[in-house]
Amino acid sequence: MLLLGKKVAIIGGGPGGLTLARLLQQSGATVHVYERDASCHERVQGGTLDLHHDSGLAALRQAGLLDAFRAAYRPGADHMRLTDQHATIVHDDHTESQTATFGDVHFRPEIDRGPLRDLLLDSLQPDTVVWDRQFAAMQPAGPAWEITFRNGTSATADLVIGADGANSKIRPFVTPIRPFYSGVMIVEGIVPNAAQQAPRVSQLLQGGKLFALGDEKTLVVSAKGDGSLNFYLGFKAPETWAQTSGLSFQDAAQLKAWFRQAFAGWASLWEELFATEPAACVSRPQYCMPLTQTWPAQPNLTLLGDAAHVMPPYAGEGVNMAMLDALELSNCLTSPQFLDLQAAITHYEQHMRQRASAVAQDTMEQTAVLHSQGGLAYLVGLFRGDVLHE
Repeated sequence: MLLLGKKVAIIGGGPGGLTLARLLQQSGATVHVYERDASCHERVQGGTLDLHHDSGLAALRQAGLLDAFRAAYRPGADHMRLTDQHATIVHDDHTESQTATFGDVHFRPEIDRGPLRDLLLDSLQPDTVVWDRQFAAMQPAGPAWEITFRNGTSATADLVIGADGANSKIRPFVTPIRPFYSGVMIVEGIVPNAAQQAPRVSQLLQGGKLFALGDEKTLVVSAKGDGSLNFYLGFKAPETWAQTSGLSFQDAAQLKAWFRQAFAGWASLWEELFATEPAACVSRPQYCMPLTQTWPAQPNLTLLGDAAHVMPPYAGEGVNMAMLDALELSNCLTSPQFLDLQAAITHYEQHMRQRASAVAQDTMEQTAVLHSQGGLAYLVGLFRGDVLHE
């Protein structure tokens, strides 16, 4: 095996990095995941994720974790309601017979990020994840790499994989190509104890997901298993909007006043999203990597997930792409068909970029249409099968 006697360092302990660690350990590789968080309990994990048959679920199948996933996912959380800005329901999965299940290519079961991370962590060998290791620098050490972390510690590895997300610190060692701004800004927030804090929105959710569209704006809300809800407000804005808006994203009253002005004409029930003081919100400008990006493969360094191909979330492909990257990269690194690591990485990166480019193009098209006057009609047609979508 190409990795025999070699040390693999995965920078970033998200779903993509942890999936890769599990898959490589199944083949006997020596792997460590270096994660900036002090522990697995440091940060509240974000919203829910829907895993797809041929990507996220395929990775879990090969990792031997499908039974663990079945025990952790939330049946019914994939049920979607579509509304206009007045909260008028125009499409409702809850009223339709749901027959899809595991093995069906159209089944997209939902799981909260926290439980997904936990089941992946539990699958790894003890001490695989090294916590409190925020990347600081990296330099060649012969054919290997010496990695330095913010806490003053260091590590060496024969192969480094950047799985450290959209703001990857590893990516510049691979390519100088930078993402471009999509034109859409997201304000993300969490409402704890949603049944009490946001009762009308919570009732509308029915434990599932909700898309509200109107006036070239979007609102995506997801119920979580811990009783909270996660939401994304999407709107067209300059890239520097967060810095120039003057908003404090922890000031609920200020955010509610902003919402009333920026989303004028939207139903008052949406203001419940800013009922918690202090608010738990953050601004997220949405970026996408150039669809034609390419770079020469290296023998000891590569990328996966958002570090390689960040894009807006509106096609629901982010975590699935990262987990499929992990599956394909592990297959290449453990395949006997490649003579050396550079050949394996070359094959992986060529296919990964081609696949990501196609998804990014589709994602950018969807992002544009959802933030247009015809966004709601398009999405209703998509759910009813009137709009063709691969």
